[in-house]
Amino acid sequence: MIGEEKINEVRERADIVEVISSYVSLKRAGANYQGLCPFHAEKTPSFNVSPARQIFHCFGCGVGGNVFSFLMRLEGLSFGQAVKAVGARYGIEVEDKPFDSRAQERARRRELLLRVNELAAEFYQNILLQSPEGKRGLEYLQRRGYGMETARHFRLGFAPDRWDALAAYLQGKGYDPEIGRQLGLLRPGKNDGRDRDFFRNRLMFPVVDSSGAVVAFGGRALADETPKYLNSPESPVYHKGRTLYGLGQARSAMSRAGEVIIVEGYFDLLAVAGAGFENVVATCGTALTTEHAVLLQRHGKKVALLFDGDSAGWKATLRAMEILLGTDVATTVITLEDGADPDSFIQEHGAQAFAERFAQARPVLEVFMEKTLREAGLERESRARAAESVAAKISLLASPVKRELYLRELAERVGVSVQALATAGREMSLSPRMTVMTPRQTREDIPLKNQQWLLRLLVLDGNLRQRLEAEGAERYFADPDYLMTAEQILACGADDKALADLLEGAELSENQRRIVREALQGDVASLAEDRERIFQDCCQATETQRLKKRSRELTREIVEAEKNGDIAAVAALSQEKLKIDRQLKTRSAAIAEKKIM
Repeated sequence: MIGEEKINEVRERADIVEVISSYVSLKRAGANYQGLCPFHAEKTPSFNVSPARQIFHCFGCGVGGNVFSFLMRLEGLSFGQAVKAVGARYGIEVEDKPFDSRAQERARRRELLLRVNELAAEFYQNILLQSPEGKRGLEYLQRRGYGMETARHFRLGFAPDRWDALAAYLQGKGYDPEIGRQLGLLRPGKNDGRDRDFFRNRLMFPVVDSSGAVVAFGGRALADETPKYLNSPESPVYHKGRTLYGLGQARSAMSRAGEVIIVEGYFDLLAVAGAGFENVVATCGTALTTEHAVLLQRHGKKVALLFDGDSAGWKATLRAMEILLGTDVATTVITLEDGADPDSFIQEHGAQAFAERFAQARPVLEVFMEKTLREAGLERESRARAAESVAAKISLLASPVKRELYLRELAERVGVSVQALATAGREMSLSPRMTVMTPRQTREDIPLKNQQWLLRLLVLDGNLRQRLEAEGAERYFADPDYLMTAEQILACGADDKALADLLEGAELSENQRRIVREALQGDVASLAEDRERIFQDCCQATETQRLKKRSRELTREIVEAEKNGDIAAVAALSQEKLKIDRQLKTRSAAIAEKKIM
């Protein structure tokens, strides 16, 4: 048995056009490719390959499927052999795992959920393209400058203005309404308990993963209804932090260009793709995450950020920058006029003007440095804070060579030594290349960040779980929810399978699941390089914070005991405080010596 995660990795990396081209001569035909079917004799090409959906289909003999089923049929391979063959082609090692009935059941359930999403996508698109109910959606698209070709390529649809249109359709197909509820497509009625459609009277954008499967939907209101955009909730097949809108359609273009453009909105993506840049994805209404960054690294080594030209767009750029600086992806930023978004810019100025802006894209850290120093002005205190802020971002860079080059440039700009800036950058981070404090953060926020990093390490490393279990979680987890979560994770010991069952089962509360998700959204890339050092830094920082907190508590208790005239308590508390203060002094000296070295 091959793990589902490994199958998905191979599926995401594989390009079905590239694989099939090694067996069949293909020629582009619109958005797809055509050739003579290898499964039956024919003289006129009826064999189609869709790079957007990563599937093939022959209109002559009816055979179709994905990259695995193509090899299974053509080479006579089993499914496992096909996965291994495709994996080997893309440098992915695929190992067998022991048979797991629970994993098989999860895979069966996933396929069922994806099938219902596929049916929903077909239903919405048929309404848009073939039903009078979809006329409003088509007219809206046309007013925005998009036609039938765009609708078909991105599988756009329309949700009718009826309470139970999709519910009735799925029921007619024989599917349990509970599946629709799990996917967020249906909601039980408040009064009669009958299922109601979640999306109504909206232009529909199916969210397709890199394997071509529909995992979620975004719905755009056509008038002034609120909210303007309505997105599928998270489900067993959809996680916002791991999904990028348009990835299924952009895969081939990303591979060819070795670069991807990231935008925020659905229409921004349609505009950029329509301008000839098909290597574009959107973040589905959420901030860029580490999981997004890992996904992007599989498809290219360059990322161009293209967000709105307002303050919100700049904040989104900064959040994405902090995630991407810790990877080996070269990140640039495409700038637009103040207030402009990609869709409005392209509609007003045209594709050529956008191509010029794309050609002028600059490294995002360079743009951040210039903007931060310019806004700081010449006042010494403001300029010092700005230099520290830039140095903190530089410390996130994965490459030591890049860090050195940027620090030298910053040093020349502000007239401060490289060493001083490097020290400032490290001190503003939890540890080198870890979470950077933003202007809104205070030092009081750091203990929770330590707990997040420790929890992340415990999830990823069974040996560290065993080590921390011996010392006790309460020593390093002050927050009650984090402590309870950590204790359940530590109970798994070095058994990764037990941990996987815990994270997938019902033992964790919804709040604990949220804590684990947030912990795993950080910079996982840096953990691979120096996991032991980061573990020690987190433990030491958390222990130091605990000791400082106890020292403050003891000060208050001593004052209270003195007021009450309890001499014995004063002596005992003072002795404990003296001991803790000595420990803190020793720790401080060790940290200072470490910096000097």
